[in-house]
Amino acid sequence: MLEPVVTTGARQKLQIGDLSRATGVNIETIRYYERAGVLPPPARQSNGRRSYGAADARRLGFIRHARELGFDLSSVRVLLALQEQPEASCEDASRIAQSQLEAVESRLARLLSLRDELSRMISECGRGRVSECRVIEALAAGQTQPHG
Repeated sequence: MLEPVVTTGARQKLQIGDLSRATGVNIETIRYYERAGVLPPPARQSNGRRSYGAADARRLGFIRHARELGFDLSSVRVLLALQEQPEASCEDASRIAQSQLEAVESRLARLLSLRDELSRMISECGRGRVSECRVIEALAAGQTQPHG
């Protein structure tokens, strides 16, 4: 059953299912973010249900986007704290983003190396009997090149 959006005057209140649909974040993930401290504990309605506002939805959208870019929760916490200080230097945010970029480039290099090794194994396979299969032979011998 869909939970209705509750409005109070001009201020809209969302229940957890509404927040999930509005942000594309799974309900269990929202609860996890609350436990992890990156999303503040929500207000509770008289019936005990969680109640979220527009600021919660914006914060959750920020968290979701940061996580999609691969930032860990520790970095997300720092970025959220920086967001609350609009006059502060963005040097820390830039440093965190640079570190994430380097991690992505490292993973890309490893993936490209894996692709090359798999392509080589496949191209060297004569597609004959398993006893002569280059793919099986390479895997059994551990002859992959270092990826690190």
